[in-house]
Amino acid sequence: MSEVFETIQQWIPAHILIGITIASIIGFIGTLIAIPIILIRLPADYFDTRTPRHWMKDHHPVLRVMGLIIKNLVGSVFVLAGFIMLFVPGQGVLTMLIGISLLDFPRKRELEARIVSQHSILKAINSIRHRFNKPPLILAPRS
Repeated sequence: MSEVFETIQQWIPAHILIGITIASIIGFIGTLIAIPIILIRLPADYFDTRTPRHWMKDHHPVLRVMGLIIKNLVGSVFVLAGFIMLFVPGQGVLTMLIGISLLDFPRKRELEARIVSQHSILKAINSIRHRFNKPPLILAPRS
C-alpha cells in the first residue's frame, strides 16, 4: 500500500493530497447537511413534468437575468461536486441532481424526472422526506 502512496506522491505533492482530503471531508459533511434540507423544502410536485415551473417570473428582467446567471453558476458547481463525489465520499448522484435542477437547458425537466424516477433514487429521496414528515414526491406517469 505504501508503494501506491509513493507513486501518487511522485505526481501530486503531499500538501495538495492533504488539501484534497480536507476538501473531500468538508464536502461530504456539507452534502450530508445541505442535500436533505434542499430535498425536504421542495414541493412534492417539483419533479412532476405536468406542473409548470416559472422561476422569478414576477421580478424585474435585470434581476431575473442576474438570478439566472447565479443559479446556473451554483448549479454547475453542484454538478461538478457531485461528479467528484462519485469517486470520493459524498452523495454524488443526489448532489448532481440538485445541480441539474439549478441549471437551465432544453429538456431539463425530462432529464430530472428520468433521474428521480429511478427506484433507488426515488426511494432515498422519499425516505429523507418521510423522516421530516413531508409527502412523497409526485411524478408524472411514464409515457
